[in-house]
Amino acid sequence: MSLTEPKTFECPYCMVINDVDVDIDNDVGQQQIVDCQICCSPIELLIQDSGWGLEMIAKRDDE
Repeated sequence: MSLTEPKTFECPYCMVINDVDVDIDNDVGQQQIVDCQICCSPIELLIQDSGWGLEMIAKRDDE
């Protein structure tokens, strides 16, 4: 049994879809810095429980 759930988000720099594994018990409500899998730019990723499922907010780290 996997403790992570695969999710996708769009890179705010190059607009390419990226994959990330989310640990529902530990990652929800946390802010992470991840690198884009294509352009390698740093992305601030916030994972929230919206009550309808997980919501991922990806933004540039210079915003």
